[in-house]
Amino acid sequence: MIRRNFLQYSFLAGLFPAALGASDLYHSGNKLGEFQLKYAPHLGMFKHSVGDDPIDQLNFMADQGFTAFEDNGMKGRDVSLQEKMASTMVNRGLLMGVFVAHTIYWNKPNLASGDQSYREEFLKEIRESVEVARRVNATWMTVVPGHLDLRKNIGYQTSNVVETLKQASAILEPHGLVMVLEPLNFRDHPGLFLSESPQAYEVCKAVNSPACKILFDIYHQQITEGNLIPNIEACWDEIAYFQIGDNPGRKEPTTGEINYKNVFNYIHSRGFDGVMGMEHGNSIKGKEGEERVIEAYKEVDQF
Repeated sequence: MIRRNFLQYSFLAGLFPAALGASDLYHSGNKLGEFQLKYAPHLGMFKHSVGDDPIDQLNFMADQGFTAFEDNGMKGRDVSLQEKMASTMVNRGLLMGVFVAHTIYWNKPNLASGDQSYREEFLKEIRESVEVARRVNATWMTVVPGHLDLRKNIGYQTSNVVETLKQASAILEPHGLVMVLEPLNFRDHPGLFLSESPQAYEVCKAVNSPACKILFDIYHQQITEGNLIPNIEACWDEIAYFQIGDNPGRKEPTTGEINYKNVFNYIHSRGFDGVMGMEHGNSIKGKEGEERVIEAYKEVDQF
């Protein structure tokens, strides 16, 4: 899936310099493609610098050298806005990252339970997400299997989740789409079925589909298990997407304990060409904080 997007992005990179002209490529003094990895901001991250309009925000991201974008809430936006955002992303060479594919059950079991009604609900939402993905040129969509079923052995729960994801994969595969499973930490999201990267790896191996991969959220996994680079290495062949946030605080890199320069260097050294979602807040309020986010990424994007 990453290769498919690389080819699409390479085509755009070859097309737009000729179409836009040299002055557009150096808007605000920043060259497109300035960063070595495809870091993806989200709406609201730079609102004090450019305002609330989503299109203005996308253009600002591209002006700063970002080459990707993610939007957890994309599925819930009006179709007309989805189409306008998609057009802007194509015009500015921004690769669309993840959106959330389905309703997440934070407090009661759904996929782990094996209940057929929950399975059918999930699969219906996956079908709906195919249409959204096609509209906004997305490849990846986030899936969180929901809460543990405390009345069932973990083995039965795993089998229930795997079976549902196999059926979802059959829906996604013909479209070249990928659901990325996100393990979430026990502190912020207690009681969820999926919390660790080895568990996500086990599930993906059992599903055995190119449409079911791992979203390795570095913030969540630092809290849950640490040992980041070895775990990324161990899961490498099932990881399709990364998300970012420092710990503690879930703010931009350089604000916490994670050595993001080393982590990013490892990911870059492996030739990763996918999206690195900036799923974090800003450590400083206002425009000053937004400028600090950009500078932080310049500091850690040094290989």
